[in-house]
Amino acid sequence: MSSKNATSERRRFHRFPVVEGMIEPITVDFTGRAETARGAAAAPRHQPAILTNLSAGGMSLILFLEPPHTKKLDMVLNIPGLSQVPVEGKVVRVLEKGQTFNVGIMFTKISKKHETQISRMAQDHIDCETRIGLNLPDACVPGCSFASLCTKPQKMPAKAAR
Repeated sequence: MSSKNATSERRRFHRFPVVEGMIEPITVDFTGRAETARGAAAAPRHQPAILTNLSAGGMSLILFLEPPHTKKLDMVLNIPGLSQVPVEGKVVRVLEKGQTFNVGIMFTKISKKHETQISRMAQDHIDCETRIGLNLPDACVPGCSFASLCTKPQKMPAKAAR
């Protein structure tokens, strides 16, 4: 017997929040035409953004300016646990709400090493959530690759987590 929810999940990679209960500022470099979808004044090529979640296959961002009418972008991820990771991607979704834009980006080029690292972080986050949900005494485990982004109260002190 199959569940509708089990078959409706289309994501290939597990996603995790970048910083739970907080936000992570980054800068996005949109390449290609710098023209807005409405034909208004050109949007800046380099825009500050808030990275809300990340997977080995893409990310979700919040922008405070309308993104340029372009599909391709180049960026460097620089967050705790991932330093100076170059990625290329394409915009797959833009949802406008007031003066903010939620932008979904699918990676088109990322190194296998970083794809594996992000996947491991996502899996460690899922495993942690499971242990917490089961009320296990050791929810936080040594060697967790998500530890640098974790803000859970169960988090081990930094020295113990290594």
